[in-house]
Amino acid sequence: MANRLVVEGIEAGYGGVRVLHGVSIRVEEGESVVLLGSNGNGKSTLMKCIMGIVQPSAGSIRLERNGTALDLVGRSPQAIVDLGIAMVPEGRRLFPQLTVEENLMLGAYRPEARVRLAANLAFVFEVFPALAERRQQLAGSMSGGEQQMVAVARALMSEPRILLVDEPSVGLAPILVNRMIAKIRELKERRSLTVLMAEQNFNQAIKIADRGYIIVHGEIAFEGASADELRANDMIKRYYLGV
Repeated sequence: MANRLVVEGIEAGYGGVRVLHGVSIRVEEGESVVLLGSNGNGKSTLMKCIMGIVQPSAGSIRLERNGTALDLVGRSPQAIVDLGIAMVPEGRRLFPQLTVEENLMLGAYRPEARVRLAANLAFVFEVFPALAERRQQLAGSMSGGEQQMVAVARALMSEPRILLVDEPSVGLAPILVNRMIAKIRELKERRSLTVLMAEQNFNQAIKIADRGYIIVHGEIAFEGASADELRANDMIKRYYLGV
């Protein structure tokens, strides 16, 4: 079942503070699209709008499935997860007093995912063997890298077709970031996922990107049709590559 995510003209913020100003992006079936920008430019706000956590004041967010457009604006996060979209939030957002396995089980509340709960649990333990070894450990007692594994695995437990990943590099050592990006790329291929990743670490994000966007002060400042176009962009060279 083909899925396409289309965001058009989104305006959103918090109280009287507007964060997003007419943001438009698209994510095609099977793509890995990166949303690049430094802290405070609206990446996480856009991800939260897609997931129904923040309601935009204007614009549209559509899931286009086999020619049928489903409006996501106004839907609850649970309803959006039920449509096959899941997010790995910035900062992991685990339940620290629950075990690894209990955190993973919470990701499987979607009806379609409950049917295959045992198979999905076996899959994430295969992908992240360290979690299988520590399935009874409290999530809050794990290292940052291990917690990020739990957060990604929890999202996979809902059997998503579209995976949003918000700042996977935050709080991780460079070698752990490298491993996590490689793991996301592996999961995309094995599960035929469509991925939208918000990230400020260009050198890591470009490893997974088919194409991407640069967001500055809540506006899309550049759209790169390929990873090479992103590398060649002057803003990328100035702010990320030190050229």
